[in-house]
Amino acid sequence: MVDYRSMGLSDEEYERIVDLMGREPNETETGMFAVMWSEHCSYKNSRALLKRLPTEGKYVVQGPGENAGIVDIGAGQAAVFKIESHNHPSALEPYKGAATGVGGIVRDIFSMGARPIAVANSLRFGDLADQDSRRIFSGVIAGIADYGNTLGVPTVAGEIYFSPSYKGNPLVNAMAVGILDGDPVKGLAAGKGNKVLLAGGKTGRDGVHGATFASDELDDHAVEQRDAIPAGQPELEKRLIEACLEALATGYVVGMQDLGAAGLTSSSAEMAARANTGIRLDLSRVPVKDHDLTPYEMMLAESQERMLLVVERGQEKYIQEIFSRWNVESAIIGEVTSDGMLRVVHAGKIAAEVPALYLTEEAPLYVRQGQKPAYLSQTQTFDWNSLPEPTDYNQALLQLMASTNICSRQPVWSKFDTEAQGNTVVGPGADAAVIKVGQENKGLAITVDGNSRYTYLDPYVGAMIAVAEAARNLSVTGAKPLGLTNGLNLGNPEKPEIYWQLERIIDGMATACRALEIPVVGGNVSLYNEIDGRAIYPTLIVGMVGLLPDISKRIGSGFRAAGDLIVLLGHTENELGGSEYLHVVHGLETGCPPCLDINRERRIQLLCRLAAAQGLFSSAHDVSDGGLAVAVAESCLTGSNGPIGAKVKLNLTGLRRDSAYFGETQSRVVVSIAADKLKALEKLASEHNIAFTILGQTGGDRLEIDDAISLPLLQLKRAYEEALVCSI
Repeated sequence: MVDYRSMGLSDEEYERIVDLMGREPNETETGMFAVMWSEHCSYKNSRALLKRLPTEGKYVVQGPGENAGIVDIGAGQAAVFKIESHNHPSALEPYKGAATGVGGIVRDIFSMGARPIAVANSLRFGDLADQDSRRIFSGVIAGIADYGNTLGVPTVAGEIYFSPSYKGNPLVNAMAVGILDGDPVKGLAAGKGNKVLLAGGKTGRDGVHGATFASDELDDHAVEQRDAIPAGQPELEKRLIEACLEALATGYVVGMQDLGAAGLTSSSAEMAARANTGIRLDLSRVPVKDHDLTPYEMMLAESQERMLLVVERGQEKYIQEIFSRWNVESAIIGEVTSDGMLRVVHAGKIAAEVPALYLTEEAPLYVRQGQKPAYLSQTQTFDWNSLPEPTDYNQALLQLMASTNICSRQPVWSKFDTEAQGNTVVGPGADAAVIKVGQENKGLAITVDGNSRYTYLDPYVGAMIAVAEAARNLSVTGAKPLGLTNGLNLGNPEKPEIYWQLERIIDGMATACRALEIPVVGGNVSLYNEIDGRAIYPTLIVGMVGLLPDISKRIGSGFRAAGDLIVLLGHTENELGGSEYLHVVHGLETGCPPCLDINRERRIQLLCRLAAAQGLFSSAHDVSDGGLAVAVAESCLTGSNGPIGAKVKLNLTGLRRDSAYFGETQSRVVVSIAADKLKALEKLASEHNIAFTILGQTGGDRLEIDDAISLPLLQLKRAYEEALVCSI
């Protein structure tokens, strides 16, 4: 009997395979089931819960189920986008893991027929005081930079957070966006007799069982797989993009799929299953790195930069000529059949013969019973009012500005090519990036967001906030959110507490998406993020795109001119639970995260988009980590015309001073406006029932808040910009 347990299959799962097949599967077949039925490929612990998410909407062209989601952006164009994780590979080989994460997500985009236009990332690392966390951090950044820069796709947005929770188990979530002109390509193996073409890199032993490796906890056994983590070839992928897009333009390509997790097995099985057809593969025709590869290794290898195409019979030579012109190797390795079987031939003998639907549709589905974690009984009853206020508010603000979770990411962005392709209008550092689309003045706004401390302290509310803040980042820019892709990163779902977190996060995300009318068009689930039995914080990453009809009306987050009025839209509550202030100043990650009134959130976002369209804002910046004082300080430092000071006075009635300055009450935006536009904005705020408070005025070379904070901008700038310099 095959050692199925070492492949990641349980006894019950193996028995189910035997029942389906009516016989014992051979080694290759067992390996194919193991990778396809892994959590990474089948979502067997999350699939039932994901059905709770809203996936339809006015702008949705393609929802979950294909390689990437698609939303309509008008004029016959669509935005194609997706987020994927590469966590475990990046833990063991940070450079290669992060690099191939970028390559893989970009392939998901052009497999739909779209040209990739931007990359974003969401990254989580252990505390930088830890030497190994610094090694992983610098390796991941270098991998993303080297691959993306060589590929010629700009890295335009992202976020980075640090917490001991991620020590040894970083999160590397990569998002890519593309523009599609015309109809999307489907990953279908349609048409009996049509040819199956494999293009790109040669197949080796890289990443055999990578999908099952990603579906297990990190331990000493996982470390043994370090050498199997694939290396990326961005120069090859750059040519592969052009060759595939040119091949698609001929009309002779019936379907296309990238070879990611589970390699040839997943791509061929999924394409056949979607089309309700079969595929016959002849492995002797596959270009290989090593000629002694077994069928097992060839079907499970995750060698990079490979695409599987189904080509109209009789047109295969023409398509191969295109790949040859781009110096991309290709080979006809099989054909479409009508019997529903994935049949694998090697050296003239049948190596595997499995119905494609068994690999895809018959994967197990687990619905578990969750249990609220015991730690929440302590964190959610914590009374932060018992803590002393800072004796020096200048020092408290400087500490926050220098926090690795708030400080400038410029030392990271400087490694990335943010201007490739020449369409970047707003790059990293803003609430949302903006990419010019086509010859019109239209723009696509892109953001990625998530606060894992919030989802740790309250998964439901934290998930709602992640959706709301991502949408707010687009709205303050002036863009209308069209759809989102999500990255769910949690520990072992077989533990009731982890499953409870997963369920609550999905329910919170669903509630916010419905209220804000933002459909989920795709995403990724990465579970078993544990090391030595210790789970990461439950982490929801939200990637979102929005349409900016006129990029000339985009709004930046930094103050633009002296003499403008500073206005707070939204009101402030006494809330410090889960705040960065509580973590930085008091060393605590506890309490309840801020409340979220989702209806108020919807109104303030609409108000921001209307005000931006009417040209009322000089700048707009959402209030998030670090609270109001940090938001104002960031606006002082990040203006396109250089640093501009501010003098602000708050009404502290009913508020503790530290809560007023550093609390993270949601649904708030700091804007600057010319004095002659004040009445128009005040009227708009009244119509949408949004609190409107004049805080002060821009100007000078200091930030002054009441009589408690008075700091030169140079001192703020130094704290903000130097915190990460020595860690890259």
